[in-house]
Amino acid sequence: MESIVSMLRLVTGIAGKSGFGSASTAEDVTHGIDATNITAIITGGASGIGLETARVLAGRGAHVIVAARNMKAAKDAKKLILHENASARIDILQLDLCSIKSVKQFAHDFLSRNLPLNILINNAGIMFCPHQLSKDG
Repeated sequence: MESIVSMLRLVTGIAGKSGFGSASTAEDVTHGIDATNITAIITGGASGIGLETARVLAGRGAHVIVAARNMKAAKDAKKLILHENASARIDILQLDLCSIKSVKQFAHDFLSRNLPLNILINNAGIMFCPHQLSKDG
Protein backbone atom coordinates (compact mmCIF):
# COMPACT_ATOMS: atom_id res chain seq x y z
CA MET A 1 0.00 0.00 0.00
CA GLU A 2 2.82 2.41 0.88
CA SER A 3 4.42 1.89 -2.55
CA ILE A 4 1.13 2.77 -4.25
CA VAL A 5 0.91 5.98 -2.23
CA SER A 6 4.53 6.81 -3.12
CA MET A 7 3.83 6.22 -6.81
CA LEU A 8 0.73 8.42 -6.71
CA ARG A 9 2.70 11.20 -5.02
CA LEU A 10 5.37 10.96 -7.69
CA VAL A 11 2.89 11.06 -10.56
CA THR A 12 0.77 13.86 -9.10
CA GLY A 13 3.61 15.91 -7.61
CA ILE A 14 2.09 15.81 -4.13
CA ALA A 15 4.68 16.62 -1.48
CA GLY A 16 6.05 13.84 0.69
CA LYS A 17 7.39 13.92 4.23
CA SER A 18 10.16 16.35 3.25
CA GLY A 19 7.63 18.87 2.03
CA PHE A 20 8.80 18.45 -1.55
CA GLY A 21 7.45 16.38 -4.41
CA SER A 22 8.19 15.64 -8.04
CA ALA A 23 6.78 19.05 -9.00
CA SER A 24 9.18 20.89 -6.68
CA THR A 25 11.82 23.05 -8.34
CA ALA A 26 15.38 23.77 -7.27
CA GLU A 27 14.18 27.23 -6.24
CA ASP A 28 11.54 25.61 -4.00
CA VAL A 29 14.08 23.36 -2.33
CA THR A 30 16.61 26.15 -1.71
CA HIS A 31 14.11 28.88 -0.78
CA GLY A 32 15.41 30.95 2.12
CA ILE A 33 18.93 29.50 1.99
CA ASP A 34 21.83 31.94 2.12
CA ALA A 35 24.77 30.18 0.49
CA THR A 36 27.16 33.15 0.40
CA ASN A 37 29.79 31.30 2.46
CA ILE A 38 29.50 28.07 0.46
CA THR A 39 31.77 26.75 -2.28
CA ALA A 40 30.25 24.03 -4.45
CA ILE A 41 31.85 21.91 -7.15
CA ILE A 42 29.42 20.46 -9.68
CA THR A 43 30.59 17.87 -12.19
CA GLY A 44 28.53 17.90 -15.35
CA GLY A 45 27.41 21.43 -14.56
CA ALA A 46 27.43 22.63 -18.16
CA SER A 47 24.04 21.19 -19.09
CA GLY A 48 20.85 19.60 -17.83
CA ILE A 49 20.35 19.04 -14.12
CA GLY A 50 23.93 20.11 -13.40
CA LEU A 51 23.42 23.47 -15.09
CA GLU A 52 20.15 24.03 -13.23
CA THR A 53 21.87 23.15 -9.96
CA ALA A 54 24.73 25.55 -10.73
CA ARG A 55 22.29 28.31 -11.68
CA VAL A 56 20.23 28.00 -8.51
CA LEU A 57 23.19 27.64 -6.13
CA ALA A 58 24.84 30.68 -7.72
CA GLY A 59 21.55 32.52 -7.33
CA ARG A 60 21.60 31.71 -3.61
CA GLY A 61 25.08 33.21 -3.34
CA ALA A 62 27.29 30.12 -3.50
CA HIS A 63 30.66 30.22 -5.23
CA VAL A 64 30.07 27.57 -7.88
CA ILE A 65 32.81 25.74 -9.70
CA VAL A 66 31.63 23.88 -12.77
CA ALA A 67 33.93 20.94 -13.45
CA ALA A 68 33.55 20.22 -17.14
CA ARG A 69 35.04 18.11 -19.89
CA ASN A 70 33.60 20.32 -22.63
CA MET A 71 34.96 23.79 -21.95
CA LYS A 72 32.90 25.45 -24.68
CA ALA A 73 29.68 24.13 -23.14
CA ALA A 74 30.91 25.21 -19.70
CA LYS A 75 31.70 28.74 -20.95
CA ASP A 76 28.24 28.93 -22.52
CA ALA A 77 26.69 27.78 -19.23
CA LYS A 78 28.65 30.39 -17.28
CA LYS A 79 27.54 33.08 -19.73
CA LEU A 80 23.91 31.98 -19.32
CA ILE A 81 24.13 32.10 -15.52
CA LEU A 82 25.86 35.50 -15.52
CA HIS A 83 23.24 36.86 -17.93
CA GLU A 84 20.57 35.98 -15.37
CA ASN A 85 22.64 36.99 -12.33
CA ALA A 86 25.54 39.35 -13.05
CA SER A 87 26.87 39.03 -9.49
CA ALA A 88 27.05 35.22 -9.59
CA ARG A 89 30.37 33.74 -8.50
CA ILE A 90 30.93 30.99 -11.02
CA ASP A 91 34.16 29.53 -12.33
CA ILE A 92 34.86 26.70 -14.71
CA LEU A 93 37.67 24.20 -14.47
CA GLN A 94 38.61 21.49 -16.95
CA LEU A 95 37.85 17.97 -15.74
CA ASP A 96 37.77 14.83 -17.86
CA LEU A 97 36.83 11.96 -15.56
CA CYS A 98 38.18 9.48 -18.13
CA SER A 99 41.70 10.75 -17.46
CA ILE A 100 43.55 10.36 -14.16
CA LYS A 101 45.91 13.11 -15.32
CA SER A 102 42.96 15.48 -15.79
CA VAL A 103 41.55 14.58 -12.36
CA LYS A 104 44.91 15.33 -10.72
CA GLN A 105 45.20 18.63 -12.61
CA PHE A 106 41.67 19.60 -11.57
CA ALA A 107 42.48 18.85 -7.92
CA HIS A 108 45.67 20.92 -8.17
CA ASP A 109 43.82 23.83 -9.82
CA PHE A 110 41.06 23.78 -7.21
CA LEU A 111 43.42 23.49 -4.24
CA SER A 112 45.55 26.38 -5.56
CA ARG A 113 42.52 28.66 -5.14
CA ASN A 114 42.57 28.10 -1.35
CA LEU A 115 38.79 27.74 -1.23
CA PRO A 116 36.86 25.50 1.12
CA LEU A 117 34.90 22.65 -0.42
CA ASN A 118 31.50 22.67 1.24
CA ILE A 119 29.45 20.83 -1.37
CA LEU A 120 30.49 18.30 -4.00
CA ILE A 121 27.78 17.32 -6.47
CA ASN A 122 28.85 14.36 -8.58
CA ASN A 123 26.43 14.94 -11.42
CA ALA A 124 28.52 13.96 -14.45
CA GLY A 125 27.26 10.69 -15.75
CA ILE A 126 27.53 8.19 -18.49
CA MET A 127 25.53 5.04 -19.03
CA PHE A 128 25.84 1.68 -20.69
CA CYS A 129 29.52 1.95 -21.62
CA PRO A 130 31.68 -1.05 -22.31
CA HIS A 131 34.57 -1.71 -19.93
CA GLN A 132 37.62 0.31 -20.91
CA LEU A 133 40.80 1.68 -19.41
CA SER A 134 41.25 5.36 -18.68
CA LYS A 135 43.09 7.51 -21.22
CA ASP A 136 46.14 7.08 -18.98
CA GLY A 137 45.99 3.30 -19.13
